[in-house]
Amino acid sequence: MKAILWTQYGPPEVLQTAEIDKPVPKYNEVLIRICASTATAGDCEMRSLNFPLFLRIPLRMYAGIRRPKRITILGQELAGEIESVGKEVSLFKVGDRVFGATDPSMGGYAEYKCLPEESKEALLAIKPDNMCCEEAATIPVGGLEALHFLSMANISAAQKVLINGAGGSIGTYAVQLAKNLQAEVTAVDSEEKLEMLRSLGADHVIDYTTEEFTSSGETYDVIFDVVGNSSYTRCMKSLTKRGVYLLANPKISKMLRAALSSLTSRKKVIFGTGRRKRTDLVFLKELIEAGKLKTVIDRRYPLEQVAEAHRYVETGKKKGNVIITI
Repeated sequence: MKAILWTQYGPPEVLQTAEIDKPVPKYNEVLIRICASTATAGDCEMRSLNFPLFLRIPLRMYAGIRRPKRITILGQELAGEIESVGKEVSLFKVGDRVFGATDPSMGGYAEYKCLPEESKEALLAIKPDNMCCEEAATIPVGGLEALHFLSMANISAAQKVLINGAGGSIGTYAVQLAKNLQAEVTAVDSEEKLEMLRSLGADHVIDYTTEEFTSSGETYDVIFDVVGNSSYTRCMKSLTKRGVYLLANPKISKMLRAALSSLTSRKKVIFGTGRRKRTDLVFLKELIEAGKLKTVIDRRYPLEQVAEAHRYVETGKKKGNVIITI
């Protein structure tokens, strides 16, 4: 089968097309013929190990000290059709069209991938009826991350929610999920993404290149910082007395300050990676089928052009999601 191998830590050029053996499912696995995957900021960070030192060292020890060995194919999410199943699989059958998130071995940039039918790390569910394969492939990472953080904030109707970095794969779902909770949503991103964010339901939009949202004097019940580039001090001042500050991509300095803030303030600071639960993936599917959640696709690249897709993602200009068609 054709796959894109991750050969070194470094720029997009380290992703190389190759022919490798087609995997065979184990007794509890399904073999998925992949029709679409995605290029995310997380894939790009993993490729180059563009992480803080405290994360970079354990990740290199896991993936491979000098070069990737345990993980050789990137790609965190996928959609496709089940081609064969292991003898003990009961949740899925041959021909089912599915979408999901891969386990730590990743592997979405290939024609086939084996995943367990049930796992704490990999998630699979039947694809939403009203989404094509490419659209469904964007849900598992961005959708689940957005759902995780907003659930932690316990948002109620009429609360004011600001999402910083709202135009990406996590942010576009966060805007819609917050609106489904009847919140008043302010979306922050670059000027070229603002109209798209309005179309997703954002009540207010802010162009971060011309206006600093923490300087307006406005306060919010929840600030969800997807990109992690805003001032910790100014964001805390922009929260209501019992406000919640959600950090999807925090630096270690912010994590340390969060511990102190919990001792000196009634405001909450929440960070960490999103949990992965199959019930949450099914919940997102139900929202999609009810017409309450949609995906935003910026560009599509064929499998052979994954490196080019990574280059585009790293410009920071993508609106929503970048698709890898297989």
